[in-house]
Amino acid sequence: MLEGSAIMRRCHDLGFLEASKDKLDYVLSLTVPDILERRLQTVVFKVGLAKSVHHARVLIQQRHIAVAKQIVTIPSFIVRTASERHIGFADASPFGAGRLGRVKRVKRNAQKKKS
Repeated sequence: MLEGSAIMRRCHDLGFLEASKDKLDYVLSLTVPDILERRLQTVVFKVGLAKSVHHARVLIQQRHIAVAKQIVTIPSFIVRTASERHIGFADASPFGAGRLGRVKRVKRNAQKKKS
């Protein structure tokens, strides 16, 4: 079992509780929306990488989102406060600096053939 200080540290690291809330009573008052706010799907939407929560889910499942250079494909991934600033598009993603998408490649090749 976890001791009180370990539970508090874990809740602070995961972002369930603010740093100013440092009593066990705050842990007992956590609600489901407090936990759901820390999911990767929600954080990607709040950061502005996606137009909606549903769009965020699709981007995550299609391997466009990375957390600190690591591609994450699980929308329910709980984001720690330390890694929240490292969320972005994957290097291999067309949204990032990766290879162009299929439609753009086809159009580019068609343009080359015309020239």
